[in-house]
Amino acid sequence: MATNGGNCWNCGTVLTAFDYGRGDVCRKCGRATRTCKGCVHFDPTAHNSCRETMADRVVDKEVANFCDYFKPGTPSGTGAQSRDAMKAAAEALFKKKS
Repeated sequence: MATNGGNCWNCGTVLTAFDYGRGDVCRKCGRATRTCKGCVHFDPTAHNSCRETMADRVVDKEVANFCDYFKPGTPSGTGAQSRDAMKAAAEALFKKKS
């Protein structure tokens, strides 16, 4: 199955179409790449967190799975980059004023 690449759902590293095998992991953070969180259909607000209505339910969205509807995506608002941004915003919010 030929697919376009995307970004790691955890750290945002750019991945190629060849980085999404069942046992593949991100070369930067070591997290599985073929996961619900790395798929274009992932939506935490949708039923079973998936916009693909025919997909089987996957309980752990961060582990590799065999979903036939998987397509690499570019997640937004997830991963280490957004955690760092949220931490910096929280620190700025609660910073003591001199």
